Amino acid sequence: MNILVLNAGSSSLKFQIIATDLDRIREHTDVRLLRGEVERIGAEAVVTVQKGDGPKQKLTASLKDITGALDFIIRWAASPEAGVSEIQSIADIHAVGHRVVHGGEAFTDSVLITDEVVRGIENCIDLAPLHNPTNLRGIRAMRDLLGPQIPQVAVFDTAFHHSLSERAYLYAIPYHLYLRYRIRRYGFHGISHRYMAYRYRTIRNLSREQTNIVSLHLGNGCSAAAIRGGRSVDTSMGMTPLEGLVMGTRSGDVDPAVLGFIAGKEGISIHEVETMLNKQSGLLGLSGLTHDMRVLQNEAKQHDDRRAKLAIEIFSYRARKYIGAFLAAMGGADAIVFTGGIGENSPEVRQCICEGLEWAGLSLDGEKNRKTIGAEGAISREGSRLAAYVIPTDEELLIARDTARCIQGEPNPQ
Repeated sequence: MNILVLNAGSSSLKFQIIATDLDRIREHTDVRLLRGEVERIGAEAVVTVQKGDGPKQKLTASLKDITGALDFIIRWAASPEAGVSEIQSIADIHAVGHRVVHGGEAFTDSVLITDEVVRGIENCIDLAPLHNPTNLRGIRAMRDLLGPQIPQVAVFDTAFHHSLSERAYLYAIPYHLYLRYRIRRYGFHGISHRYMAYRYRTIRNLSREQTNIVSLHLGNGCSAAAIRGGRSVDTSMGMTPLEGLVMGTRSGDVDPAVLGFIAGKEGISIHEVETMLNKQSGLLGLSGLTHDMRVLQNEAKQHDDRRAKLAIEIFSYRARKYIGAFLAAMGGADAIVFTGGIGENSPEVRQCICEGLEWAGLSLDGEKNRKTIGAEGAISREGSRLAAYVIPTDEELLIARDTARCIQGEPNPQ
């Protein structure tokens, strides 16, 4: 079964085509046929494509909207130019899996998309006004392009965290506000945290029940999760992706009274303050330079830039603080797992985060840490009571597998 996996943004689109089914899942023989990204949708778009593990190609096309971008992708994938032998025509795309950011309390697992599911995703727009409408446009576009007979599956970023208990997901605000508006912690990056837990137990040959880790997804967006018995018991992001760790442009945790204080002093609205906390804060706000950790590290090394160094230090300190909190909440764990653009590729940040965790039994292996860039492996010393691993995330693989399971009637393991 050839499954088109889509992650639709407002002006960009990431996609993969993965061949998988229940037999391939059991035998771990899924095949990545094609992957790519469309940027600057609405203008002269840049399309980056890669067949298997081959070289990347760049194409340009005038794509005015998500429907045009998807039409371009599926037609190109089936063309001789793409050279994917498994896809000779559009009919060789058998299903579509969508990453949907917010499922609210309605969706606790991946589901086949029906009109009722579409209405449920629409009902969650208030919780994710920037993301869910875009996800819905992708769903409707694929229905128009491939026809209603091609099955589509929604895989929710929030679903993995539905195992949180009330004590972890409720805020200490008047309870009627939760009942009325469903104000609570939902958590995000759930597909990525779920993948880390799956790969960790596979590497260690453990059962789900034996999987006890603190997972850190560190990229432009950052989150931590406490995973006990293979299930999420707490996570740093909240009702929105703004809460928790310091991120590229998001502040993470901040005293709620700060919003009103800034609004009053700056003469701006609460909405404008929220925009500031989402788009002008984090590494960018602290450094005054950039949200890109690589650039900040270069500035710190080459120019001894004080604010670049401060931004990295605060970023790492906040992550270490959450690790400590989650270890306490879980009653201990067996490993810390890093993923995401920073987590996978920055030994320096990983070292900075892990410094001071010796009390918890973590002994980092400096040589292993330096050599593990964009690769999977342990970075702690042999015999370390608390291990540390790097596991490059593969959300698309889980989306494809969930899609195959939904279509073939097998429950999705969380």
